[in-house]
Amino acid sequence: MQDLRPVGYVIGLLSAMLGASMTIPLAVDHAYGNLHWQVFGVSALIAGGVGTLLALACANGVRDRLTLQQTFLLATLVWVALPLFGAVPFVLGATSARTVDAVFEAMSGMTTTGATVFARLEELPKGLLLWRSMLQWFGGIGIIIVAMVFLPELRVGGMQIFRSEAFDTGGKVLPRAAEIAARIAGIYVGLTLACHIAYVTVGMSGFEALNHALTTMSTGGFSTSDASFGVYQGAPEYVASVFMVLASLPFVRYVQIAAGSARPIFRDSQVQAFLKVIAVLVAIITAYRILENNDQLESAFREALFNITSIITGTGYASVDYQRWGSFPVVLLFFVGLIGGCAGSTCCSVKIFRYQLLFAAVKAQIRRIHLPDGVFSARYEGRTVSLEVLNSVMAFLGIFVVTLGLTTASLGLTGLDFVTALSGAATALANIGPGFGEIIGPAGNFAPLNDSAKWILIFAMLLGRLELLVVLVIFLPRFWRV
Repeated sequence: MQDLRPVGYVIGLLSAMLGASMTIPLAVDHAYGNLHWQVFGVSALIAGGVGTLLALACANGVRDRLTLQQTFLLATLVWVALPLFGAVPFVLGATSARTVDAVFEAMSGMTTTGATVFARLEELPKGLLLWRSMLQWFGGIGIIIVAMVFLPELRVGGMQIFRSEAFDTGGKVLPRAAEIAARIAGIYVGLTLACHIAYVTVGMSGFEALNHALTTMSTGGFSTSDASFGVYQGAPEYVASVFMVLASLPFVRYVQIAAGSARPIFRDSQVQAFLKVIAVLVAIITAYRILENNDQLESAFREALFNITSIITGTGYASVDYQRWGSFPVVLLFFVGLIGGCAGSTCCSVKIFRYQLLFAAVKAQIRRIHLPDGVFSARYEGRTVSLEVLNSVMAFLGIFVVTLGLTTASLGLTGLDFVTALSGAATALANIGPGFGEIIGPAGNFAPLNDSAKWILIFAMLLGRLELLVVLVIFLPRFWRV
């Protein structure tokens, strides 16, 4: 039988830290003279108290190294426990949310999905708005650590191809995961501060800039207005686009830059492919809008740049209702959301490198068919890709497609129409945010959905954020017998 004390200890510590962080929105509400600060006081006591007791109860089982089963279980339960504690202020606070809505909002925050069930955001207490943004910011840095430290070691979805890079900082190998986590945290905070300053410079208030800096760098997409980024059209869209791209690049490259080596980020094939895809998509949508809708060049380019970047990075901001652009852009944007950014970033969805490996495998197979006597292998960044990595990537892609289909069917059984069910499944699994259609499109939200659909989407958001296999494997009896 597995010893769960090490898992409980870590979850307890993180829950206690989450409770302590609630003092920040508490202070904000108190500063604004809003009695809502008392809600965060109670919530902090609940999360901090339960977390502390759990950590103390499990402290005698702490080990230097977790087993494989414990690691998978820990990665999953962290993203279950923290949203549950994060939902408490929504239940007790101004929203008076039902359990399903509170958990949906908190899970959407921690997984950086950005789908919301709350309306009239402008009327919510400042502290509650900040808490939503903080949840996404925590989820953003959390997934970077998971993607760079855990997933390569767990051989999930082809991430093992980055195992040696996770601790390579320009020739110097970091001795401990904690050290690289500390460096990533410093860079993450620095980029967030830079984003905040940039937003203030282009006209946002300090509070609005802070919230959007937190949700931009986490590629989360929560906003402080029902209109999302529609109230900040113009220069803020360019600023957001730049920082959404920066958040979608491998953070190990920033660690290398800080160590004095900027060359790797420019030579990274992921980065090159990601930027090229954005450039091509923006050019296509801009040209379409000018030719078909007679839109002005600057507005067509700016809105295409912002909304495509927002969707491909999984941020989920919307500055306009892009469903009005026409059927072609809508179909294109749906598939754009299934691309994603680079591995080791705050981005979500499938990720660019998996498509690169897929195309490399297809190319090698075509060459084998053309020249049966030749020896061809898939290559990535000049290196031969092992069969283990290719199988892992193919397994991930296959499971992603099957899970997308099953989630869509499950949502359809709850009574949703096909467009809402399909786009809802895609936006949850890829952690994008808004879907398509009249209900959950960029001009709507997820509040009208029935409770069954919301619970399905909550589970789908968890699956998508943890690369599917991390969660699914713990349900296999054979896994626990190893």
